[in-house]
Amino acid sequence: MTRAQPMLSLWEAPPVHWRDRVVADSTDRRGWFIARANGVTATDAARFSSDKPLPGIAMEKMLGTGFGGNAYTDHGRAREPEIARWARAEHGMQPSTQLFHADGERGHLATPDGVRERSATLELCEIKTTSKAWRSIPRTYLRQVWWQQYVLGAERTLVVWEQHRDFVPVDAVPESRWVDRDDNEIHRLVVLADRLLELLRRR
Repeated sequence: MTRAQPMLSLWEAPPVHWRDRVVADSTDRRGWFIARANGVTATDAARFSSDKPLPGIAMEKMLGTGFGGNAYTDHGRAREPEIARWARAEHGMQPSTQLFHADGERGHLATPDGVRERSATLELCEIKTTSKAWRSIPRTYLRQVWWQQYVLGAERTLVVWEQHRDFVPVDAVPESRWVDRDDNEIHRLVVLADRLLELLRRR
């Protein structure tokens, strides 16, 4: 994937104190969920195909969805540590459970699955499991990746995915692909995120 020319200068080198922007940790599930409910996360940004979903997302954040997971999410949670170990061994990605806010905007949030610092740049890792073969990374996941890059000031993300059949991994080694930062897409996501935050502030 080639990197688009930036429309706005949203990206700078990773801030020296990016670790100071930790809001919560997913090991504290209650605190993590509360923090996420009050901001825009990468999961939210994945749904930003247009501004039409914004009212529904705002309502879900205010009232909750009642979704407690299913067999697919349970499988994903069970496999993530194993896939993360591969990403660490092969690419030096350090597993992360921390929820960060963007520089200058505490309502823009992201929890990357992994991070690494190389030559003064920050790179991220995003882990997925899927029951279907991918020809390319689905657009919803690309929006999630670009949002995380924006929040943390990262240059690129290693997307790692493992296909399963009836919850049994198809291959011994997961597939992976680097996704470069796209500031045009990030700008669009930031605009929609600010609209969502405005809806939340009206409640």
